[in-house]
Amino acid sequence: MASQEPIIAPQEPRITSQEPKTMSEEPKTASQESKLASEEFNLTSQEPKMISQVSKSASQEPNTPSQEPETTASSNLPSKYSDRVVMKTILEPSDGRGRLAGDRVVVGGWVKSSKQGNKEAAVPEPQKQTTEASNVSPRHKDVSCVEIFQTRIPIFRSIAKIFGGGGSSHPVREKLEPAIPGPPPPSVAYLLVSDGSCVASLKVVVDASIAPLSQLLPIGTCLLVEGVLEKPSMQELHSIELKAERILHIGTVGQDQYPLSKKRLPFETLRECSHFRPRTTTVASVTRIRSALTFATHTFFHDKGFLDVHVPIITTTDGEGVSEKFQVTTVFGKDGRQKDSGGVTLEVIKDAVIQKSNLVEELKRSESNREALDSAIMDLRKTNQLASQLEAKEKRTNQLRTFFYGDFFSQQTYLSVSGLLHLESYACALGNVFSIGPRFRADRKESAERVAEMWMVEVQMAFSQLEDAMNCADEYFKFLCKWVVEKCSEDMNFMSKRVDKSRSSRLASMVSSSIEKISYMEALEKVADIFGIKQEWGIALTPEHLSYLAEAVYNNPVIIYNYPKEHKPFYVRLNDDGKTAAAFDLVVPKTGTIISGSQSEERIEMLDARIEELHLPREQYDWYLDLRKHGTVEHSGFSLGFDLMVLFTTGLPDVRDVIPFPRSYLKANN
Repeated sequence: MASQEPIIAPQEPRITSQEPKTMSEEPKTASQESKLASEEFNLTSQEPKMISQVSKSASQEPNTPSQEPETTASSNLPSKYSDRVVMKTILEPSDGRGRLAGDRVVVGGWVKSSKQGNKEAAVPEPQKQTTEASNVSPRHKDVSCVEIFQTRIPIFRSIAKIFGGGGSSHPVREKLEPAIPGPPPPSVAYLLVSDGSCVASLKVVVDASIAPLSQLLPIGTCLLVEGVLEKPSMQELHSIELKAERILHIGTVGQDQYPLSKKRLPFETLRECSHFRPRTTTVASVTRIRSALTFATHTFFHDKGFLDVHVPIITTTDGEGVSEKFQVTTVFGKDGRQKDSGGVTLEVIKDAVIQKSNLVEELKRSESNREALDSAIMDLRKTNQLASQLEAKEKRTNQLRTFFYGDFFSQQTYLSVSGLLHLESYACALGNVFSIGPRFRADRKESAERVAEMWMVEVQMAFSQLEDAMNCADEYFKFLCKWVVEKCSEDMNFMSKRVDKSRSSRLASMVSSSIEKISYMEALEKVADIFGIKQEWGIALTPEHLSYLAEAVYNNPVIIYNYPKEHKPFYVRLNDDGKTAAAFDLVVPKTGTIISGSQSEERIEMLDARIEELHLPREQYDWYLDLRKHGTVEHSGFSLGFDLMVLFTTGLPDVRDVIPFPRSYLKANN
């Protein structure tokens, strides 16, 4: 492509860096010229039709044997909902029969690079002489009038001096030599057009007689072109090109404002124009891989008998218990200020406490009105009590919220940080369920692995324990790796060449590798000496520790299980030792933790104790505790960071570059 890419080279793997050659001046037989003339007549004498209709009309001309339409179901299929043919069927045919020269098609896409030139420049000089040799004597050669005139200029000057009166006192003014005409203006545009269906772009050759070339050349121009597929006359990397016969649509580009050009753009710049960056080859490949992973997820779980359940995005429950949440409210005006609700805030109460304290001190100094002093002290006590109540409420909800009149919901609601709790209720009725959707965390820290909005795949299985969840996560992860290797070979080849050379081979090795399973204490022992930390119970394993285990120790994914209970959410089942929780993390090289799972606590008394221990608002979890009161069951599950899986698959370094519209702290510009 044109070098719109932040990392990759400015041209695509199949694009030659040499000047494209045209075939338009190749000698044609009389029958070929007659056929082309007849086709041009048909194209100009009727409105654009479906591709199959155009092919059919051409095949039914007089003196032409009847034949099947050139565009058939086995070669270049038009899109079901438009006339155009998807370029993937031309450039990457699965059956090998799509690259058939002579097919008339309609294609649409966006210009990724362009050049212009003359028709004559594409015909080699030796071939030109060979063509002339059959009709012209070797002693004769075509010479233009300009060349003849230039060779006679010295003779003309001598004659002018003789007949101009050599004895005259007035010198003869020599006439200026006639200007040599420059080369003719470019008459052909060579365009590389992509519709996003595959890595490669289609070479489109457009003659100046069809459309103004100046409108076609800018990067980003949208074109809908009708023409004939041909094989290039010269040896090129392109196996096929489109000779345009008609331009059906031109979506022009304002070059001064359009952000993409032949200049490379870093990913940081592309994030500022996320609505245009899918036109780059890298982001387009990432998007196709992401789509394949979504389809693979549904395929895996449907084949295993799981049901797809849509969990809510708006919830009253903190799915983790201690996470930063986005609060949902409608009590803010258009200017972002809170509407006047008539409620009393903690700040107002604190100001009142200060004022009443000053009044009490003043009355004590005066000692003039004992009754007024007693009343002021009583009023101060009540105000302090009210302030204490509001402070306790603020600690519990992490944000002061007095009753807001006119709010949409009757209680505090948040964007969901996890759907696992809601998914449990369906697992306890339907068996095995899964869900895929966005989750939100109001985390202000900048990170290459986490942003405010991330998509998660969450799984819950009834009648299962921790070992079952680990086995399912292992199999699911390998299934995704295998799917991408087999179904996205072209995109993975591109990512391997331009981003990470070992990415495809690494994914292939994941499929056949054996994932090591170690306990938290075993993991701590392996990193303690390297990182200089004590082997003390409760020390947190950092991302650096986990990366070391996956990359240096095992060079493969590793599962770490039985963490200290303090490191995991309140709903994780306590083991019999009372210290560890039945939870696990799947860590992969170069990315870190990609799956987290656990066996949920099914014993209501243990769950009650954990909620009390962590000082969580019990009223938020009444519905969750009901599942333990009525028909409790052992169950387990896990969640996969879908964006992190795309990051691991593509080899890119920042998760914001694999999310279509990333949302992070202070950054949500569309």
